[in-house]
Amino acid sequence: MKLPLTIACWDYDRTQRLMSGEVAIEGCEPNFLNLPVEETFFRALRSAEFDVAELSMSSYTMLLAKGAAPYVAIPVFLSRAFRHSAIYVPAGSDIRTPQDLRGRKVGVPEYQLTAPVWVRGILQDEYGVHPRELRWRSGGVETPGRHEKVGLSLPADIELEPIAAGRTLNEMLLSGEIDALIAPRAPSAFHLPGRPVRRLFEDFRTVEQAYFAKTGLFPIMHVVGVRRSLVEAHPWLAASLLKAFTRAKDLALAELAEVAALKVSLPWVAAEQEATAAAMGRDFWSYGQTANEQVLETFLRYHHEQGLSPRRVQLDEMFAPGTREQFII
Repeated sequence: MKLPLTIACWDYDRTQRLMSGEVAIEGCEPNFLNLPVEETFFRALRSAEFDVAELSMSSYTMLLAKGAAPYVAIPVFLSRAFRHSAIYVPAGSDIRTPQDLRGRKVGVPEYQLTAPVWVRGILQDEYGVHPRELRWRSGGVETPGRHEKVGLSLPADIELEPIAAGRTLNEMLLSGEIDALIAPRAPSAFHLPGRPVRRLFEDFRTVEQAYFAKTGLFPIMHVVGVRRSLVEAHPWLAASLLKAFTRAKDLALAELAEVAALKVSLPWVAAEQEATAAAMGRDFWSYGQTANEQVLETFLRYHHEQGLSPRRVQLDEMFAPGTREQFII
């Protein structure tokens, strides 16, 4: 009898073959819930509703450091993104460089979100701007009432205040009540006629390519978590999931290079794939612990330095036994 699993994640190209059943999960009967990431994170972290769930890397690390994680991760990184593009300022702002952010009020949806963790680390490592030099404000970008999903205990020199009830960071950015916004999604003001909001790094692609060439880091945003009790009861489960997610991802990436008939609705997708592979290597969206040790260790350092994890989480704690190494033939 196959093990029934409820799996919550978004329908990325790299998960679609799992959702369709084209790629099977050995020994399992999956029931996929195609949910936006914010909903999956909220429901997984508040009440652990799912057997397998896409998780925020930061939220997972916070809970793991406290010994309170109901899930154990496998090294499947459904979301990765360079984050220089995630800093927004008013179009007329005098903020032109990262150093200009010093002393300014900067909004974040949640201080602990993975994208701001990476941005703060990049600002400190690459530009010498420490998180304590910014005045942080947290709240919903488009909808009032957003709060931290995981409780925080930050260093005393970090100024973090929630915005007023009924307010949003988007409107405060437009009004000038905050000087900048760091968020994984562009605020709606960015798309208004006349573009009243711009990115700090307007030519972000060039900046992000230079960052990768210098550091070799392709930031990880999300992991896949498996209910810890299930992994303990079925030790084979984590490896089965890793194999299936990896197979689905590999098939999706192969399609990007298909030129006989374009499966992705972009005219130069094959050229983009070739340029990305030339810059980042053929397996530019790699899964697995070994292939990602540098980026994972960098994130764990940032997370602890920023006061989000009370102790430095060790890499070998992150992932389920049986997924830290993979067999080869």
